[in-house]
Amino acid sequence: MATQEDGLQDAAVLLMSLGEEEAAEVFKHLSPKEVQKLGEAIAKTKSITRERVDDVVTKFTNIAAAQSLLVSDSGDYVRSVLKRALGDDKAALLIDRILQGGDVSGIESLKWMDPMSVAELLRNEHPQIVAAILVHLDYDQSADILKYLTERQRNEVMLRIATMEGIQPTALKDLNEVLFKVLAGGDKIRKASLGGVKTAAEMINLMGTVIEGTVLESIRGHDPELAQKIMDKMFVFDDVMKLDDKAIQMLLKEVASESLIVALKGAQPELKEKFLSNMSSRAAETLREDLESRGPMRLSEVETQQKEILKIVRRLADEGQIVIGGGADDAMV
Repeated sequence: MATQEDGLQDAAVLLMSLGEEEAAEVFKHLSPKEVQKLGEAIAKTKSITRERVDDVVTKFTNIAAAQSLLVSDSGDYVRSVLKRALGDDKAALLIDRILQGGDVSGIESLKWMDPMSVAELLRNEHPQIVAAILVHLDYDQSADILKYLTERQRNEVMLRIATMEGIQPTALKDLNEVLFKVLAGGDKIRKASLGGVKTAAEMINLMGTVIEGTVLESIRGHDPELAQKIMDKMFVFDDVMKLDDKAIQMLLKEVASESLIVALKGAQPELKEKFLSNMSSRAAETLREDLESRGPMRLSEVETQQKEILKIVRRLADEGQIVIGGGADDAMV
């Protein structure tokens, strides 16, 4: 089965076979992250056989031939159809909702800038404005930008992101003015269901444990229940898959066998194998037998034990014994 990495390598080979001018035209239609990934893939590719190029070109030709392009711009098509059917006023009420998440004008230019530069541009803006901008960016970029803000501003911005339930067009006047002044654009931003607890959790996860602690403590001071909701979203049981083998082995020393058996009853097969592969052959065999012999269990019992294990994961992370965030302050010393 082809993987995402295989597709990336195929794309790199195809672009290298096109030549500089044609490849440059393709790059114009890619996102910043796609440009970066493809650029890295091309840079790592030192030599390609003639057969490999032929295979990639043939694959691309087959895929392209199977595509059916009905309209060149589906967004323009939707606008035109709705305006004809409903009139300008009624259509305007629906267009933003249907096309939410589309072009956000000036914010797109931020995606090409390094985090320190974006932080410098936003440093003197109101936290609500900064929050409204950051929720439009990828989580990892937003997390990096937040690291360059002052602790006070970072905490205020995260509180607003976590309590954001969406962005109404009428609430974007200040944001549009900021973007016009700083980024030379941004007067047609559409409503989008951005922000919220999950968005805040994703960003905090990528900041590293030191900054994470101060942000959560600040939010807890404003709203303890909100802080707990964010923590619940930050690291769920399936995310244990992201821990390295050393962390899993350390976790196994802390978890009672009975608790692990119950927790794994509701886990994905890959996660079960993650634990089994980090145990001795005898212990793994015993766990497999216990899992198979254990009958059906209440979901509430399973979730209770999974939460207990997550508490241990959080404690080990707080003690600095394992890493679950992957932030910049997790560097080895």
